[in-house]
Parts: sequence; C-alpha cells; structure tokens
Amino acid sequence: MTRPHLLGDAPDSPGAQEIYEHDLTDDGYVMNVTRLWAHDPEAHQKLFDLITYVWESQGMTIRQRGILVGAVASSLGDSPCSLVWGSKLAGEADAATAAAVLTGRDDGLTAKERAMAAWARKVVRDPNGTTERDVQDLRDAGWSDGEIFGLTVFSALRVAFSTVNDALGARPDAQLLDSAPQAVLDAVDYGRPIADRPVEDTVRAG
Repeated sequence: MTRPHLLGDAPDSPGAQEIYEHDLTDDGYVMNVTRLWAHDPEAHQKLFDLITYVWESQGMTIRQRGILVGAVASSLGDSPCSLVWGSKLAGEADAATAAAVLTGRDDGLTAKERAMAAWARKVVRDPNGTTERDVQDLRDAGWSDGEIFGLTVFSALRVAFSTVNDALGARPDAQLLDSAPQAVLDAVDYGRPIADRPVEDTVRAG
C-alpha cells in the first residue's frame, strides 16, 4: 500500500488524537494531511488559529475562502487543498464555478471575486512582482486597504500550509473520489495523485 505521505507514522500523543478526532467528527475519516501534521499537532493548531483569526476578523464567507484557497492551491500545484476546497466551493456555488477557479478561468465569479482570485495567484507566483496598479485594481473592485491586507495574509498562510503538505508528499484522500464533483476532479490534473485506497481510520485513545 502506498503511504499517504513521505514520513513515517507520527507518534501517539494527546495532540495527535485531538486532530484525528476532529477529522473523524467532521469528515468521517482522518485526512492524510492530518496524519502528516500529527508529527507536530501544536504547530498545526497555532497555524490554524492564525488562519481562523484572519478570516473571522475579515468576515470572509465560505465562498470567498473557497475562491482564495482554490486560487492559491492551484497556482502552487497543491492537489489536496485544491480538491477539498474545490469541493467546498462547488457546494457554495456550483461545480463549474469551482473548476473554473482551479483552472484560472474564474467563470461564474463577480468582478470583486475575480480581482480577489487574481491577487491570490500573484501572491503565490510572484510576490515581488506586484505593483501599485495591482493594488489599485483591488480597490477599484471594492476592496479596502485593510481587506487587501487580510486577503494577502490569508493567502500567504495557505501557501505555508500547502508547501509543508506538498514537500512532505501528502496525497489527496481516496475518499475524495466519491465526494468531489467530477468537474473538480477533472480540473485537478496537477500535484500528488489521489491515494490508492483509504488508510485504516483506527485511532487509539490518547
């Protein structure tokens, strides 16, 4: 059986148990990226505390977060987050819109959302190449300077999360073959391949 990532199994710990149980409650299985972050569950918690603080303080909707993560993850070539958040965006919009974001077309988005997605891709691909014109485009689309800062921090934090997952070989969960819309599955033709079969979801008590 192909391993879900490049590292060995994380040691048992109360922190690892906590993030496993969170996945089991929300998704019914433990995600491969969670098994990877179980090597340092406190780092996972602190990172997502910050990510959550940013989107909550900015009042970001699930749709907006789906667009941002989809734009970031696809630009980085990160298949796990693309599939997970592409599916979430499909639920908030539709599968065609989600697939469009993942392929950079942005069909189905408003002008304000298109500006946000375009900015997220620039944050990933060439942060030193951004210009005053790029920022003004965001303002013209209706984003305030404080919101632009929040979009940038959120995007950069998602880059950090995806980079760890990708570098250490985390593969998308096989369960996504059943849960992700076909248009989203077809759009994600990059990154690590989907896992061959589910990893046994037996979690020992901490």
